[in-house]
This record gives sequence, structure tokens and C-alpha cells, in this order.
Amino acid sequence: MQTVQWDPKLISKYNINGPRYTSYPTALALNSSFDPALIATAIAQSPNELSLYLHIPFCHKLCYYCGCNKVITRHQYKADNYLNALAQEMALYAPLLQSKQINQLHLGGGTPTFLTEVQLSRLMDLLHQNFAINNDAEISIEIDPRSCSDNKLRYLRTLGFNRVSFGVQDLDEKVQIAINRVQDTDLIRHQVQLSRELGFSSINLDLIYGLPFQQPASFAQTVDEIIRLNPHRISLFSYAHIPERFAAQRKIADSSLPDAPLKLELMQLAIERFVAAGYQFIGMDHFARPDDTLAKAQPAGKLQRNFQGYTTAGQDALIGLGVSSISQVNGVLWQNSKELPAYYAAISNGQLPTERGFSLNADDKIRAALISQLICHFELDIEAFSQKWCIDGFWHYFAEALERLQPFMEDGLVEVYAGRIKVTDNGRLWVRSICASFDAYLTQGQQRYSKVV
Repeated sequence: MQTVQWDPKLISKYNINGPRYTSYPTALALNSSFDPALIATAIAQSPNELSLYLHIPFCHKLCYYCGCNKVITRHQYKADNYLNALAQEMALYAPLLQSKQINQLHLGGGTPTFLTEVQLSRLMDLLHQNFAINNDAEISIEIDPRSCSDNKLRYLRTLGFNRVSFGVQDLDEKVQIAINRVQDTDLIRHQVQLSRELGFSSINLDLIYGLPFQQPASFAQTVDEIIRLNPHRISLFSYAHIPERFAAQRKIADSSLPDAPLKLELMQLAIERFVAAGYQFIGMDHFARPDDTLAKAQPAGKLQRNFQGYTTAGQDALIGLGVSSISQVNGVLWQNSKELPAYYAAISNGQLPTERGFSLNADDKIRAALISQLICHFELDIEAFSQKWCIDGFWHYFAEALERLQPFMEDGLVEVYAGRIKVTDNGRLWVRSICASFDAYLTQGQQRYSKVV
């Protein structure tokens, strides 16, 4: 990525509400009229290798910024009940996946490290009993440093986990107090170093910009400390303040939040420092060291995006287990019940806990492939794409999109040639807005998304 020209005038013009495009259509398109019978067919026709995502919803303490599906509790037995339900859900999926190999496994939340060593061991036993997990599979887990002792980190390694992701968010104490997530920097340093000593092949650190009381000087200190820790990957997420959807966010005063120009300055600061330190700007919200698989996949044209973010695995080959999890397989999306009582009720009746879903039509698949290409690789070969998808007259097919792209072209964010579309270096900051030009559903729920910056 070359030097970016930071133009504050672009904020008011392109800082729209828009999706992160971890899928197309987005999860808002899922509906309750979905026929669960489509799931078995989709899996049967899927590739031989799939990814698994498991959602562990429990947290010991509420983080005010969080928009994830979570259950705040101190009662450890609730996780045992949840594992009982997961065991039944796995048993329902096992016959459908008996001929499939699992090449990626990810535990997210909530706080997966809420689970004790005994519970984690039981969970991994269940997974191996029900699914064929490749010997060289990527097995990753999200970690709250406050809930992961040295012994638990060592135990994760013995269970086969080879990738870890630590939730840092910000190292400034004033910010941490405002979001109700106070964690000592020395603890994070120690856990990162221990992870390296234990042989985890990938260490990711999560940061969020746009949090209350963040300022360039203090955020620069956080960014510089992250660079010193030298993780393989860094996730830099934009805080989505949607208090009407997430009750906990109402505890954050609007007046404490950085405005759009300041938020852009925070993002600018982080991008410039990470790139100067040798990290590759994967796009939108990810950075990777040159030796990381994400960094290698992008120039090779193999980078993809799914509900877990940027990935090297199939974007259309993900099974989600647990409350609220979303699956995406062979052009079919489906989501589990978002509330634990409904999830448990379906499982106890011997049914997959599917609450809603969506089956992509031909046009959806074309737009999904195009958006994925732009958001992952920032360039599209029009002729090759048209041949692959049997499109006769690309710009006739995407006439409305071409009209929406005109302002981006005029501002130097997109270049459109006879044979290709190219997102410029400046345009990468606005790639979500650019991709929205090709979104046929966006106006049907745009205000439910966060600002792109």
C-alpha cells in the first residue's frame, strides 16, 4: 500500500452506513420463511473441506462496547448445560458431515476462555468424536487475557490449539474504565510471550478505534506497544456505536466518543504506523506480517472473506455451531436461534436450532463473488469475471452500479477501464462504500449498519 492521502472532505461524502460484507447478502437478508431442508442439500453439494465455528456466549463481566451475542454470568455450571446442547447439535450435524474434512476450527464468543480446562477438554473430545478434523487444521480461539491463566494457555496448546487471538482493544486506562474492560498491559505482554514460547503458530491482537476518550497521543502509545509485541496479525476494528440495538452501549456517553474526523485520524495513525513497521494492510480491518498466511494469500489471489473475517479457507464452506452462529455453505445461509431458551428448546426436540436463513439466487451469487473479489483484492478482471459467470455485457448488467461508482471515480478512489475495475490505495479506506455500489439489498436496511469509518 502506497502513501494514502487523507482527505477529511471524503468523510461526509462516503462515510455511509454500510455492511462489513462478511457475506453477501448480509445477515439482514435472512428470514424465518427459510426451509431447513435446504441445509442437508447444501452440505451434500459442498466442497470436501469445511470450516467450523463454535460460539461460546458466556462472559464473566460485561464490556460496554460489545455487540456480540453474550450471556453475563458467574455460574460455571451454565457452560456444562451449554456443552450438553452442543453435543446434541454436533450429533445432528455428524451424519451430514461424515464425508467432509474440517480444515479450520475457531472458538469465538462471548469469551471461549470462560470454559475451564475440564470443559475445554470435553468440548474438544466432542468435536473429534463427531467430525474428521485434519491433522494440520488451523485450530484457533479468542482469548480474554483476564480469564486465561498461564496453565490454561498451556492446556490449550496440549488440546491442539495452534492459533490464539487476544482481545486488547486499547491499553489506555481511561478508555478501559469507560468500556468496563480494565486489563494490565504487563499481563498482555506476558501472555503474548508465553504463547510464542509454547509454539502457537499465529498470534493475533484485536484493537478497536472510535472508543470513548480515545485521543491520537494515547492511541499512538497503544499502537506502538502492539508493534513491539510483534504479533503475526492485527485486527483494527471500527467501533460501531448502535445503542438502540445493543443495550450495554447506552452506558457509553455519546459526548465521550470521537467524532468522524477524529476517528479517521485514529485509523490513519494506526494504518501508517503498522505499515511503516512492515505489516501488510490486508484491507479494511486486518494487518499481517509478510510471513503470515493472509499476507501470502492476498497477492496469490487466494484471500477470501466470510463471517470470521478475512480467511484462507472457503468463504462458502462454513458451519456455525452454538447459539446465534451463522453458517454459509454452497450458496445457503442459515442462523441458529439468538436466545439460549429457543436454542435449547430446538435441541431438546432433536432439531437443528435454525431460526432463519436465505438461499442465494443466481444474481446474488454473481454479486457475492464480485464484492468478495473487490474487498479482498481491490481489483476485478471484467472479462474473466464475465466469462466465469456467463455475463453478456458487464456494464449493462451492472448499469446501476456504474452510476453509483461515478463519484468514487471522480474522487480518484476507483479506476474503471475497459477490462478492469481497480480500487486505488486511497479507495481502500472506503472499500465498504465502494462495494455497496453493487449491493442490491442495501437500501432495505441501511440504517441498521454502522458507519464505514
